[in-house]
Amino acid sequence: MRRKRVPPGPLHGRPAGHAASPSALRARRAAGFTLIELLVAIAILAVVAILSWRGLDQIVRGRDVLTHSMAEERVFAQMFDQMRIDARQAVSDDEAGAPAVSVDGGALQIVREFAVPPGAPPRLQVVRYRVSNGSVVRYASPPLANLGDLRRALRGGESSAWSALPMMQGVGAIDARLYVEKVGWTSDMNQVRSQIATNNSSVKVPQLGNAPVPRAVTGLQVSVSAHSLARPVTRVFLVGE
Repeated sequence: MRRKRVPPGPLHGRPAGHAASPSALRARRAAGFTLIELLVAIAILAVVAILSWRGLDQIVRGRDVLTHSMAEERVFAQMFDQMRIDARQAVSDDEAGAPAVSVDGGALQIVREFAVPPGAPPRLQVVRYRVSNGSVVRYASPPLANLGDLRRALRGGESSAWSALPMMQGVGAIDARLYVEKVGWTSDMNQVRSQIATNNSSVKVPQLGNAPVPRAVTGLQVSVSAHSLARPVTRVFLVGE
């Protein structure tokens, strides 16, 4: 006897609750993202943007600080290099008829040789460093041809014939000390003048002959304090090197 064929139903063929076909899954995905997925993506992008902005801000700030520090370093180097040149070319106290290097009235003063063409008569020049309106300014006299011009330049202030070169801004103060033999570092000009008198007396001793008069000041120490510095910057120079 032949069995009757039963059509597929819930218990036959594809069971109820079977997973959707691949075409159905693709159709669902093409419909877009859910609201939760969008919120999670936006939150992740916001966190990445904040971290990136903070990192970029730190890089920019660091670059600005480094650029400012390098600019200040160049200014310091140029100013101290000019001071070194002036101190190296300082004349003797005998040639200046006064202390060739002095600190008086809030200014550092140096009497130095003035560069002239070969064969031209020698000239002297008075140079002063002082703080003016928060800036270190180097004042330089015109070349001085005789002792009278030199004395007038030493006694007077900076006239219109003097050049004024701003060296550094944002300076609170500039402090200079002089090294005097048997005294050490000092800013007392009376000690410098006393040493000059002692040196002048020593050359009168017959056995010394025509020996040159020694310098009263052989070293120069300059300290500059600026608003952007935690502590003053100090440099030491030899005089008449």
